[in-house]
Amino acid sequence: MRTVVAAVIERADRRLLIGQRRREDSSPLKWEFPGGKVEEALARELREELGVTLTKSREVASVRHQYGHTQEELEIHFFAAAIAETEIAPRTFEQVAWVLPKELSHYDFLAANRELIAHLATGKIKPGETLELP
Repeated sequence: MRTVVAAVIERADRRLLIGQRRREDSSPLKWEFPGGKVEEALARELREELGVTLTKSREVASVRHQYGHTQEELEIHFFAAAIAETEIAPRTFEQVAWVLPKELSHYDFLAANRELIAHLATGKIKPGETLELP
């Protein structure tokens, strides 16, 4: 099993940052939350993928998923994340977007993100509020 991390970054207007995989990546043009391998850590992944500095994070969900094209099972840990910068430099994505939780269903996400998206869309998980907890 491979463990990965992903950041759920929410702006003050409640919009969430999502990124579209590049055409040449595995699962081309699918949308996801930024992140990567645990060994590389969330802060490093955000710096590499978006050119931003992680200032705070707290885990909000985790899921195990096996994609049909591979025998490897993934364990994904999703973190509410705050960043220092207001400008994003999408280095490893085809494009990025800031979207409201209710708009997430309009995007073709990776299958492993479905449960998290449902929780975000219904308000069961509120990243900004989670980061404010002691």
